[in-house]
Amino acid sequence: MKSAISTTSRIVCATKGIEIETGKRMTQVISEELPGLDPRHIGVLSGPNLAPEIAAGNPATATVAFPGLQMAKDVQAVLSSDVFRVYRSDDAIGVEFGGALKNIVAIGAAFIDGVGLGANTKASFVTRGLHEITRLGVAMGARPDTFAGLSGMGDLIATCYSTLSRNYRLGLGIASGKDLPSVLSELGQTAEGAPTTQAAVKLAKKLGIEMPIADVTHAVLFEEASPEGAIRELMGRMLQPEVRY
Repeated sequence: MKSAISTTSRIVCATKGIEIETGKRMTQVISEELPGLDPRHIGVLSGPNLAPEIAAGNPATATVAFPGLQMAKDVQAVLSSDVFRVYRSDDAIGVEFGGALKNIVAIGAAFIDGVGLGANTKASFVTRGLHEITRLGVAMGARPDTFAGLSGMGDLIATCYSTLSRNYRLGLGIASGKDLPSVLSELGQTAEGAPTTQAAVKLAKKLGIEMPIADVTHAVLFEEASPEGAIRELMGRMLQPEVRY
């Protein structure tokens, strides 16, 4: 693939994840692998884009982000169609973090559905999860308003409320009592949320950022904690202001 990429190429990354060892975003990894390409030519596409619905031609939207708005505008024009409407942004960090980190919340939301804790619990979890995602993103240089858009809230809603989401199905499998290797084997597909949870917890600790939802999701996935115990832990935390960036 490297041989097909020139110094004038534009790359749009649709992979959602964070490198565990380094905490780097996928666009940063791509830039390292393609040192001859200007990093400003590497952008990201993210939004509520469940693959089966896209393949079926159902109307959908997404955000494409590059460090420069003109390049984002150029790619926006290329990718948009009558069933796929693309918005543009120059907050590539925020768009990328929103797409990656929402998978953590989707897994936890499925825990809640799986053990039958109800709509209030799930709505609270998803809303606080969005705040947590925003807090880490802002610490990494993103703008907070980006997370209220398609790559943040939009992607979060689709992923937390649909069984088409691999990460949501992963959470349901764990809530049913299966272990992580068994669920991943049954999925037969990549579920980025599990390694992203590891990467986010590690990055948050390095930065001194509180991410209690990521912490309890990590505990259920990798430390044999129960979904019910995870929610009890969140409910018992010290009382806080609602918004803290």
